[in-house]
Amino acid sequence: MAKRTVVTMPGDGIGKVVTPEAVRVLDAVGFEAEYVHGDIGWDFWCSEGNALPDRTIELLRQHKLGLFGAITSKPKWDADAELSPALQGKGLVYQSPIVRMRQMFDLDVCVRPCQSFPGNPLNFIRRSKDNPNSFEEPKVDTVIFRQNTECLYVGIEWTNPPAEVRKAFETHKNFKLFAATPGEDLAISTRIFTRGACQRIVRAAFEYAKKHGYKSVTICEKPNVVRETSGMMEKEAQKIAQEFPGIALWSTNIDAQMMWLTKNPEDYGVLVAGNMFGDIVSDGFAGLVGGLGFACSANVGKEVAVFEPTHGSAPKYEMLNPSIVNPIAMILSAVMMLDHIGEHEKANRIKAAVAKVVAEGKVRTYDMARLPGGAKSISMGAATTSQMTDAILAAL
Repeated sequence: MAKRTVVTMPGDGIGKVVTPEAVRVLDAVGFEAEYVHGDIGWDFWCSEGNALPDRTIELLRQHKLGLFGAITSKPKWDADAELSPALQGKGLVYQSPIVRMRQMFDLDVCVRPCQSFPGNPLNFIRRSKDNPNSFEEPKVDTVIFRQNTECLYVGIEWTNPPAEVRKAFETHKNFKLFAATPGEDLAISTRIFTRGACQRIVRAAFEYAKKHGYKSVTICEKPNVVRETSGMMEKEAQKIAQEFPGIALWSTNIDAQMMWLTKNPEDYGVLVAGNMFGDIVSDGFAGLVGGLGFACSANVGKEVAVFEPTHGSAPKYEMLNPSIVNPIAMILSAVMMLDHIGEHEKANRIKAAVAKVVAEGKVRTYDMARLPGGAKSISMGAATTSQMTDAILAAL
């Protein structure tokens, strides 16, 4: 394979901690790459009024491949207050850089595997059907395909909407419920789906299921209530399913799915949802396989792809020395990057090394050891971030 250039964007908080750990593992497995740093995150919002500077956008446009750590996003009023005084009052509006990145490069296919590693003490267990006094651990192997660029995340919203916006909404008969509400007391967010985006995410899910041997694809939306947007995705799935006769198409409502995922999670293979519901259900399934310390993801477009753990920036842990956070989600995100570019042998080796460390159970970060976070967790037996990486390197 030709030598690659990867844009590393550690971002905020623990993103700065776990990104170098993933690079350590990539180096150890023999992945030949040049890493170029991309500025991104809260500091750049405060100092420049832009959390995703143009220079980083250009790096991604040039090199097509990104490894991203974590981001801090705060409510509108906090974002305005923390902006540099020299930039305040200039009409700058904070936008999540990862959401902007997804929309700018049309990273519309988000893939979030939620797969349990044997021996992980955080795996979901339930009472046995045959013996209520014993427990069983179902194997969870669900891959969520989340439409990444539409839905409520498009940011088309208003508080005190302009007159022309309000007038447009008043053409809908159901808006009469809000006819007497003053504009300053009215906030509107729009949920937008397009047919093309629905088709792309559903087709990507079916193609993945076919390639990897999954027997079902489940559409997880709410078409009985959110009839137009959820209904569009469901109808397109029904059409596309006809092209994949060996794969069953299922449909679940997001609220029911969140209940069922702790009842029979092993029944679900590939699952598809819009942006908001996909975010919710992927975190739900992640909770069954170890939580956000194991939750990796890919954001894939036609040209550019960015890989990231789904955990947040957890700034309270950034400055702990030694660090205590679990780097596995970041390392598994790097595995997804390797698979994306065809480095399957290296990806499989890293994943096998992670599986070995988890199964042996000798090295566990504080979350895996079920200890409270903080500096004291190390004295209570938790491994540091670097010790977990060291164990994975040794297993390689």
